[in-house]
Amino acid sequence: MVCMGNICRSPTAHGVLEKLAADAGLAQRVQVDSAGTHDHHVGAPPDHRAQQHAARRGYDLSAQRARHLTRRDFAEFDLVLVMDGANERAARALCPPAETHKLRRLTDFCTRHAAREVPDPYYGGAAGFEQVLDLVEDACAGLLTALDG
Repeated sequence: MVCMGNICRSPTAHGVLEKLAADAGLAQRVQVDSAGTHDHHVGAPPDHRAQQHAARRGYDLSAQRARHLTRRDFAEFDLVLVMDGANERAARALCPPAETHKLRRLTDFCTRHAAREVPDPYYGGAAGFEQVLDLVEDACAGLLTALDG
């Protein structure tokens, strides 16, 4: 899961997918991590608002720490899922040519929402964090269905 700073959207997606996979009995088959295309917050925990909103829905993000996306991530993971177009461009610039097939938008897996991007809630209010959770839950459920198929 990849967003800009790895403190709002991608840790939320990381936590949601990890819990949904565990709840589906897939924890041993699905490895989840998150990273940022920028290194502004490396080592920091997820934004307190992201943690609060996620916790209200049963997701614990507290153990996560922000890290920077690396070229090695494209070799180590089957999918590198970005939150928006800007993060897609930044990730694509880092992605080895042989691994570009792994780079997708998380919203490609949405089944209930028609969004192309998971919007950045950082400068907004509570509604933005709830919208992120709505989109991420939809996309992560769709991703697990796609992986199972």
